[in-house]
Amino acid sequence: MNSRNHKYALLLVAAVAITATGAMSQAYAQQVTDGMDGYAEHGIYTGNPNECWVGNDADGYLPCYIDTGDTAWMLTATSLVLFMSPGVGFFYGGLARSKNITNVLGMTLIVMGLMAVQWVLWGYSLAFAPNADEGANMFMGSLDYAGFNMVSNYAPLGAPTACDGDIWSNAYQMQQFKAEEACGDSWPSTVPHSMFAAFQGTFAIITPILIIGGLIDRIKFSALVIFVLLWGTFVYDPVAHWVWGGGFIGGGGIDLNPEIEEASFALDFAGGTVVHITSGFSALAGAMILGRRLGYGKVPMEPHNIPMVVLGAAILWFGWFGFNAGSEVMVDGITVSAWVVTNTATGMATITWVLMSWAHTGKPSIVGAATGAVAGLVAITPASGWVGPMAAIIIGIAAGTVCYGSVAFKNARKWDDALDVWGVHGMGGLTGAILTGTLASPHIWDTGDGWGAWTGTPQGYEQQAISIIGAVVSIAYAFGVTVVILKVMDAVWPGGIRVTPKEEEIGLDLAQHGERAYVNE
Repeated sequence: MNSRNHKYALLLVAAVAITATGAMSQAYAQQVTDGMDGYAEHGIYTGNPNECWVGNDADGYLPCYIDTGDTAWMLTATSLVLFMSPGVGFFYGGLARSKNITNVLGMTLIVMGLMAVQWVLWGYSLAFAPNADEGANMFMGSLDYAGFNMVSNYAPLGAPTACDGDIWSNAYQMQQFKAEEACGDSWPSTVPHSMFAAFQGTFAIITPILIIGGLIDRIKFSALVIFVLLWGTFVYDPVAHWVWGGGFIGGGGIDLNPEIEEASFALDFAGGTVVHITSGFSALAGAMILGRRLGYGKVPMEPHNIPMVVLGAAILWFGWFGFNAGSEVMVDGITVSAWVVTNTATGMATITWVLMSWAHTGKPSIVGAATGAVAGLVAITPASGWVGPMAAIIIGIAAGTVCYGSVAFKNARKWDDALDVWGVHGMGGLTGAILTGTLASPHIWDTGDGWGAWTGTPQGYEQQAISIIGAVVSIAYAFGVTVVILKVMDAVWPGGIRVTPKEEEIGLDLAQHGERAYVNE
């Protein structure tokens, strides 16, 4: 190992040691008697006013009802979404050249590790912890949940639902109260707070993994480590808060029409904006900053293992049911509807992409079929809780057409987004976000006047406009901040963030890791 690599290794060891020291000090502080971690004197009570507890300081507190069926489903859905990350690794690895597949899989694994820790230490808090200042809360969460402080394994999020002072005691009562609004407009979730946080953590993990497809063959492994932490903190966490954490795109609402009583908000059921638009346009920014690969457009750069590509796509298709259906965070009719439309749109996009490639090249591409499936999964993501099966078919056709055209446009412009992250995830997410505003149906989620522009209501037209505004704001922010992060890193990083031409030529498997995926005896 040369001296430069020794320095990198020592820096990483120091970073791990500092993190471990901080974690140990926090663990020492977490005693049920001193409240330093948010726990009060009464056992498991966190004292979090955003969680559902019943009781009092004198007698102690008990967590509100947790539905075991919902929690079991969310444990499964969370595991499915986590399984999608190695699925992306196989999908990207098969598309890469054989001399770089170990590097692609290694980047996938290190991002899984980095973001799993980042999410617990500060990511979840920045994305979902409410900020006491309403103005500040429109843009960023607080650090109240740092280290999963005040995040209960027992109590759900939400306010207690009480009738005549008695907390409801079972799921049937909960559903009745929801339907009749007998206890007001607020009710708790049915899964523990930490279960919700863990589910959201798998989204934070897979999003920067998607960006890898635009950076392969060129970026130093050490630079990727720092980039992912910075990107997760300054891009993913804020956008997640804007859309899902009560920020100005989602819960805060955008009022475009004063004649409508309530401000509308962008509809992103499972991450079309938060996950796919941010990752797709960030990957494009990264590809442009790094520049084209050596020999791009002059030497063949074909996928080295098509069966691996198909395997990765199949894992993603399977895991995406946790991604979309799990985003209801309980089991009800919306959960079932999200599963159905996810499968429908994906199948339609697969067919559409194959037909497009068949007409364009004269042969039905199997890699194209796998890519089309992913495009359909991406596009239906923001709409999955709002649209029905016929709308899903429209979204599938749009995904196959728009994403195929975007990839062709990217190739014509010679943008070296190596694995088409922008064309599939960026443009697929944008297509889905726009069509969610068009096709959202009051027959799926009862909204009274209806949210989609197809309903012809003022609220529907406003919803369409806000869907576009939310997507455009997210695109500009993700692309711009990614450019800044990479430009600054390239200026301060020893030798820049791109590998040398010699390393690129021999392949990053050997140059960066000293390992080969395939060894011929």
